[in-house]
Amino acid sequence: MIARFASLVKIEHTIFALPFAYVGALLAVDGVPSWHDLLWVTVAMVGARSLAMGLNRLIDAGIDARNPRTATRELPAGRLTPAQVAAFCVASLGVFLLAVYQLDPLVRWLWPIPVGGFVIYPYLKRFTWLSHLWLGAVDGLAPVGAWVAITGKLPLESWLLGGAVACWVAGFDCFYALLDVEVDRRQGLQSVATRFGERGAFWGARVLHVLTIALLVGSGLGLEVGVFYWLGVAAVAVLLLYEHSLVRPSDLRRLDTVFFTMNGVISLAFFAFVLADSV
Repeated sequence: MIARFASLVKIEHTIFALPFAYVGALLAVDGVPSWHDLLWVTVAMVGARSLAMGLNRLIDAGIDARNPRTATRELPAGRLTPAQVAAFCVASLGVFLLAVYQLDPLVRWLWPIPVGGFVIYPYLKRFTWLSHLWLGAVDGLAPVGAWVAITGKLPLESWLLGGAVACWVAGFDCFYALLDVEVDRRQGLQSVATRFGERGAFWGARVLHVLTIALLVGSGLGLEVGVFYWLGVAAVAVLLLYEHSLVRPSDLRRLDTVFFTMNGVISLAFFAFVLADSV
């Protein structure tokens, strides 16, 4: 049963967001936060992401059942029931709130913002291709949330960092939408790929990933960072360029590599450079 829930939320994909939450924590204190803060930031991230994925799977169960690529997921395939997933979401919310109340008092007032974002996101694809930007904004809250959870402050640099993550996630989500473009059109779902075609999705990803680098630069310029931070920004730029070289319109054979492997490498690499800059 545990394995089914882990598969439901793709626990291995926590690698995308968690390192950027740690980046926010490191930059917030210009060093390494206490183990107490790191522990509860980690618990909050795991709880929040599990809640987000559980809600997404629950709300999209019908859509997933009609898509051959997603029909084998736990809910459409009957390996978990809606009641079980709903209970999992309640438990994940409880874990998230437990962690929130161990951190700066300000986040006790702010926690409904990401939860609201989790609930709204699955519905947006039914109405607008801008759902990619919403997903990016929700994931971009990871470093912002870690920053305020430790310091109780939200300086401009935290928002720039969050914006960088938002653009990064929205950019690779434009790629991800290409996997389902024909099915989405048949179901009347909206994405940048259904609205603007393959080339539009590629251009959207390119623009967003250029903005990612620009926002990382902007955040660094406002902070007292060292050479390792800038090497990290350079590494992200190079890896994004490589990512874009792996796929092109009408040749999506390596799209899974781009989405699952390269973005994990980008997240971990930038965290490693920021950590080296902080110690």
